[in-house]
Amino acid sequence: MLLQDARQLGQKLVRRRPLGPREETEHHTAGCLNTLDLVIIGVRRMLGAGVHILVGAVAKYIAGPAIVLSFLVAALSSLLSGLCYIEFGARVPRSGSMYLYSYSIMGQVYGFIIGWNRILSLTVGTACIARAWSSTFDSLIGNHVSQALEGTFSLYMPYYLAKYPDFFALGLVLLLTGLLVLGVHVLPQVNKVFMGINISVLIFIIVSSFIRGDLHNWKLTEQDYTLNTSESSDIYSLGPLGSGGFVPFGLDGILRGAALCFYMFIGFDSIVTTGEKAQNPQRSIPISIVLSVSICFVAYFGVSAALTLMVPYYEIHPDSPFLQAFLHVGWGPARYVVGVGILCALSSSLLNTMFAMSWLIYTMAEDGLLFRFLARISPRTRTHITVIMISGNLAGLLALLFHFSDLMDLMSLRSLLANLVVDFSVLVLRYHSDQNLSKNQKTEEETEMELIVKERSLDSVLETGTSRILKSLWFPASTIPTRKSGQIVYGCAFLLVLLLTLLSLILAQWPSQVFSGDPGLTTVAVLLLLLITGVTAIIWRQPQDPTALHFRVPALPVLPLVSIFVNVYLMVQMTTWTWVLFGIWMVIGFIIYFGYGIRHNLEENTEQHTSLHLPNAGQKHP
Repeated sequence: MLLQDARQLGQKLVRRRPLGPREETEHHTAGCLNTLDLVIIGVRRMLGAGVHILVGAVAKYIAGPAIVLSFLVAALSSLLSGLCYIEFGARVPRSGSMYLYSYSIMGQVYGFIIGWNRILSLTVGTACIARAWSSTFDSLIGNHVSQALEGTFSLYMPYYLAKYPDFFALGLVLLLTGLLVLGVHVLPQVNKVFMGINISVLIFIIVSSFIRGDLHNWKLTEQDYTLNTSESSDIYSLGPLGSGGFVPFGLDGILRGAALCFYMFIGFDSIVTTGEKAQNPQRSIPISIVLSVSICFVAYFGVSAALTLMVPYYEIHPDSPFLQAFLHVGWGPARYVVGVGILCALSSSLLNTMFAMSWLIYTMAEDGLLFRFLARISPRTRTHITVIMISGNLAGLLALLFHFSDLMDLMSLRSLLANLVVDFSVLVLRYHSDQNLSKNQKTEEETEMELIVKERSLDSVLETGTSRILKSLWFPASTIPTRKSGQIVYGCAFLLVLLLTLLSLILAQWPSQVFSGDPGLTTVAVLLLLLITGVTAIIWRQPQDPTALHFRVPALPVLPLVSIFVNVYLMVQMTTWTWVLFGIWMVIGFIIYFGYGIRHNLEENTEQHTSLHLPNAGQKHP
């Protein structure tokens, strides 16, 4: 009985969402996007508000001038995950979201994890952008708001929250929440204008560094730091020196910075989710992902290099770095032009993020994974009032109480986890067949096993079964995926994630001891590598799904595993406090899912409806 309940639970967890018929607009727009269009979509999604939020804090406290190398590591990791996203999206013949793709390809629990974490990213992203908007505006008017709030509330704020409650950011979020309730949204033309303004501002910052930048800021020493300390009226505003030079915080700082900078490459999945509209998806989607990530890397590299050349990294203002940088180099009037451009980019990004957040919650509620009342639509304004109000208030509360660093860590951790799930899914799906056998149909393996049972004794059967299992790990009986080969890959993939996590923890916590030849740690690391190699070889020997896709990840299973390792290694760079916050969010999510969603989802209700209206097999019709 217990085994049967566990099996039913497992079947519910991997139950897939049926895809409805494509909308008429999707038929008309199919094949209408070329490579340039896809590149513009990717750049517009990636080159958003993140550059104005993240660069200052990472350069000052984590990586120093080596933030440019952090962006390089993050870009390479994004490209690896991007290839897996392409194959993942190729399995769904329609436009959609990663939540829809995960739910329809991998199953219900995967879709919930992706969707629930996407809600986290959008909610935290809203709070971050609101905080950045508030800090930018406050910097333009002389930091009077922050100084007044910090002087009033700083003594009453716990250490794990921001120094002061940002009521301005809260008011901004509530204002935009009201506009969304009324049905206001950003027109595509306005988005394009704001994107152009944002790119112009970034180009201006990069060009300014050629005029006012100083290469000495990449060679700072303890003597420079001491001189700045003696000249500064507020020594507490200075960040740590580290070891000075171009890499003041070492390799750990570069990798920790890469884990945070990874958030700024979120958006390449938008290219995959619109892949059905591409004219030549086999060629244009991979090229557009590589080009869009490369363009954004060049922009981030240029902007971060410009900032650290204009201002010593330990003097950077973390909340409004670019405005204070122009003030530092004596170009005070230029900061107003830059500030207005930054506010335009942040305003567009903020409203779009809040709209996407409410729409995703509505979609999951409509599917039954979240509470059904969240899917109500106002008959007057035709908007999701309940969802907009709840999500807006939650984002406003985060903007009020939390600082950039904690919020950015959460977004980066969520993004890395989402990529990990996609990498894992691609690895498993390539060795999985969708051809389901009927209950009465027997596989060749089952038939052969029955013959053995009839001819041999029980002992010999057990010995034969064991030898067959071991043999199937290296010499599969079939050239196409079977249920057994799929189960082997599934189990090996989970084992590999566990082994790669252990290896990442060892390398992150004791890197010097491992590479210096510490007997215990080095032995453990080598054993883990041998196990990883052996399990990878077992997966490699299994038959792959021959289904034709417009893109297939090369060098399987190595490339997805490398991407998984990079994502896991960057995840373990996160602080304990970030993992605590993320754990609380996931616990809340699983309570909702197992307490409500698993019993009220779309497929469950469909089955119940069918069972109520269809007669049983033995029932006679009247």
